[in-house]
Amino acid sequence: MKATYKKHILNFKRPSGTSRGVLTEKETWFLLLEENGKIGVGECGLLRGLSVDDRPDYEEKLQWVCQNIHLGKDKLWQELLEFPSIQFGVEMAFLSLQAESTFELFPSNFTKGKDTITINGLVWMGEEAFMKKQIEEKLADGFTCIKLKIGAIDFQQELDLVTFIRKHFDEKTIEIRVDANGAFSPNEALEKLQLLSQYQLHSIEQPIKAGQFVAMQQLCKKTPFPIALDEELIGVFDYEDKMKLLDAIQPQYIILKPSFIGGIKGSLEWIEIAEKRNIGWWMTSALESNVGLNAIAQFTYTLNNKMPQGLGTGGLYTNNFDCPLAIKEGQLYYNTDLNWDFKF
Repeated sequence: MKATYKKHILNFKRPSGTSRGVLTEKETWFLLLEENGKIGVGECGLLRGLSVDDRPDYEEKLQWVCQNIHLGKDKLWQELLEFPSIQFGVEMAFLSLQAESTFELFPSNFTKGKDTITINGLVWMGEEAFMKKQIEEKLADGFTCIKLKIGAIDFQQELDLVTFIRKHFDEKTIEIRVDANGAFSPNEALEKLQLLSQYQLHSIEQPIKAGQFVAMQQLCKKTPFPIALDEELIGVFDYEDKMKLLDAIQPQYIILKPSFIGGIKGSLEWIEIAEKRNIGWWMTSALESNVGLNAIAQFTYTLNNKMPQGLGTGGLYTNNFDCPLAIKEGQLYYNTDLNWDFKF
């Protein structure tokens, strides 16, 4: 078996705002396997500034993987504990190599075009008018779950945006999730949650920065509506440590981004631990190209979680790869009339 890797820079169609700043491009890496005339493709979806494996020896580790590909998927996964995005890339590449079709990793009614995955409509941070325009577009497109990134503009303006949605749609018609990306300080978080709670929100992701276990535990205990941990899961590699984290904080939900938490195996560990504690979960992409998004979507479908998933990021880039993934009326589906165009 031969293994190689390639770097690819994805360019955003328009600058995309988060509480950590504005993104104009996204670096990603592909792991390519060749054996007996077959090709396997995996994406190592590194997100600079957030991924725990954003470190100087990242490319060196990819070289090591290519030199040691003979170790196989399971052994490599163990050796790559501190490189979760490469773990996922390795899993993906081996599944792809073994699959009948390079990009059909989990054959199902989803990949046959017979079933769909409900997803949320993502509204990026920006000026109030820009955010309002996005909200109007998502509602017109038929989404029944809207996710708002908050924490970058004036909080009152953000409340006004939520008011705008609720003025036209009640919580039975439109589910609203908000994602603070750790933007609130522990001192102000509960007060802000109480102000947000009047809008019947589904949940808030990561209201305060990760690593503040006592403050987050208190917040989860007192919150007027559910809290979902996101960044909090990053860098927690050991199964025992995962249990300790959820036991300490006791969140209402966790959000799983395979590229951040060790791919398929890492996600399944978190799900097992969460479900034993009656903690809900959903799956989210982390700005991967359509290669990674495709793997996450197919994997997610097999888990039979009926909540809206965070998988609507395929249209963000000017130079993504054409593929059968499509969105219609808040549903992600596989258009079997479309083909993959995976070229660099």
